[in-house]
Amino acid sequence: MSDPVGIIGQPGGAGGVGGARSIGHPGRMEGAPGVDPDQPGFKDFLMENLQEVNRLQSDAEKGIEDLLAGKRDDIEAVMTNIEKADTTFRMLLQVRNKVMQAYDELKQIRV
Repeated sequence: MSDPVGIIGQPGGAGGVGGARSIGHPGRMEGAPGVDPDQPGFKDFLMENLQEVNRLQSDAEKGIEDLLAGKRDDIEAVMTNIEKADTTFRMLLQVRNKVMQAYDELKQIRV
């Protein structure tokens, strides 16, 4: 069996002496790679995508309103914006479903 994280069999790791947890960093595995605080986290990534989906939805709604008011006559561009907004929303919904599925699986783990 391979070790994708690289902590099995290392001193202080899951297979070593002294337990899997580090004393200095509760909840952090020894030997596991550190998290770079300068890199955006999952929350930041999710919030940026939520804002992008919101922007695309509002652009599509504004295009529909302008089309109905007679301010524009390019129905192809409006339809493209609507489809783009719909596709990004569906993709975000699938990400949400996968996150919820992973959370449900984590809840089932017995400690």
